[in-house]
Amino acid sequence: MRAQDADLFAVASYGKIVPQSILDLPRLGALNVHPSLLPLYRGATPLQSQLRDGVRESGVTIIRMDAGMDTGDIVLTTRSLIGPDETYGELHDRFAELGAELLARAVGEAEAGTLHPRPQAGLASPEDVARTLTRPLGKEDLVIDWSAPAQRVVDLVRSLSPAPGARAHLDGEAQAVKILKARLATAADSAELQVTCGDGRAVVLESLVPPNRKPMSGRAYAAAAR
Repeated sequence: MRAQDADLFAVASYGKIVPQSILDLPRLGALNVHPSLLPLYRGATPLQSQLRDGVRESGVTIIRMDAGMDTGDIVLTTRSLIGPDETYGELHDRFAELGAELLARAVGEAEAGTLHPRPQAGLASPEDVARTLTRPLGKEDLVIDWSAPAQRVVDLVRSLSPAPGARAHLDGEAQAVKILKARLATAADSAELQVTCGDGRAVVLESLVPPNRKPMSGRAYAAAAR
């Protein structure tokens, strides 16, 4: 990398800490594209975590990297609303476009010497920064807890769709079913496959993948089960 004599490094979706010895190589430093409004939702799974937590406004941040985990000075930010039904896959692709546009602008400003980095300290409380710190997903993070409020269940499902997919055990299945799409039930949903959650509200399972079978609608699954 030293032999490349690069002016600037750009990093996106890289799951490891880049050592300071690498960051010191380019004369203009290294920029990182992060899909959250830093310092909130630092770490490995910011998109999934924001959807799971029901965040309604987020964005993309470009930082000048240091050796910490998403702790570098902020150079550019763009904000964007998150749709109530938007899935991880949809948000990932949309924020990738936003991130590419913002990174191109940051590279241009770095070349012109017009970047104005600002520290992350003071932009959010230490408690909120710690509360929103993210980590890689484990198997336990994919399991639906039906005792949770219905909206929390819906948000978990969309945070894991289309992959790796939320998991749940339904009556009659020895193995977990993969739930790909869910929504809050209404009075008009009496014919749909529903599960009542911990707050007494029901969730409609619109799309799922039974063990060793292809994806199907919740209604088709219920009909086959009967």
